[in-house]
Amino acid sequence: MVLNYLSVKDISLLSMASKTISGRLINYISSSSASRRLLLQDFHQELPARREGASILEHYRALGLLLKRCTLLLPTRDRLKYVHKVLSGVSCFKLNGCASPLHCLGLQCYGVFLQILTAGWDELECHRVFNFLWELSNLARKVQTVVSSKPGSARRLELRIRLFCRGVLLSPGSRRSDSAFWLTRILKPWPMVNQARLLYIIFGPVSSRDEEVTEILSPPRSEVVPQEWLMENNARLLLLSGNSICFTFMASKAVNGRAVELARLMVFMVLVCEKDLYCMDWAVKMMHKVCKVFSTPWERNNFLQCLENSFARMLMDMLQAVLAGERDEEDSSFLNLFHLMNAQANFHKEILYLAMGSTSSTS
Repeated sequence: MVLNYLSVKDISLLSMASKTISGRLINYISSSSASRRLLLQDFHQELPARREGASILEHYRALGLLLKRCTLLLPTRDRLKYVHKVLSGVSCFKLNGCASPLHCLGLQCYGVFLQILTAGWDELECHRVFNFLWELSNLARKVQTVVSSKPGSARRLELRIRLFCRGVLLSPGSRRSDSAFWLTRILKPWPMVNQARLLYIIFGPVSSRDEEVTEILSPPRSEVVPQEWLMENNARLLLLSGNSICFTFMASKAVNGRAVELARLMVFMVLVCEKDLYCMDWAVKMMHKVCKVFSTPWERNNFLQCLENSFARMLMDMLQAVLAGERDEEDSSFLNLFHLMNAQANFHKEILYLAMGSTSSTS
């Protein structure tokens, strides 16, 4: 009766009082009355219900901490079995459990719950968590189906896998090291060609408009136009693909006379180097290598002019956004301007180092 009046956070604190109380709480959480109270299922909220969405995510974050504390003395396998028993009644936590997955916060709530539950667990324990979820959701067979079939032939399943991986295993707000661990576990069982396909399914562009979403979830009738990637993400993907692929892609644009596109891409690669803390001399060396592809001095100089014009245009656009007061909760417009100014300065600094070094060596 007392527990029915306590919040999840209060029960979580109470669980640390003694082993006896912790045991009583384990029994209480498993009861049907506690399940109805603790397992909120208001996942399908009309947009823009941001406050309500944040509230239910915070609730499952607190619930994750509660179960983490209650099961602290149990072996990992028993902890996972208990957690599964508690959550098994929530259909929206299952890969195929929700009828409207694109408008559901269930998998995100499950993700933040697991993120808190497993925080601080060693790698072996996290391997057991992954294997438990992998077998529970029968993901091996489902992933095998999508990677061995033609792209788009199993669009509904592709979408389900994407939402589950992004919401549960690669939960937004996770540390990079944690995301890298889960992503490695997802990709490891598959050969490289299937890994590439999986990466595209999980992170690739997906339609966001209602009519396009309808096309994804229904049998194919007409071509679906995917949402265009942000140029920054294109640049980041190229950078992560390695020098050979990156140079081949950029050299192709140079050979085909697409200097303006190449210059804009180069600016975003410089921005990514600044944001993601890569060495800026890499960007300078790549630009220098690409410049050698141009067949005439005029083409090379035209590309360099386009490059500086792209820097100037992006700076003016970002400055205009800041002056117009276009700010969100993270104040991203000012932050982007800050990163781009630093990126341009560091990029030109590396060019000066290179130029002065060449001058010194020839004098």
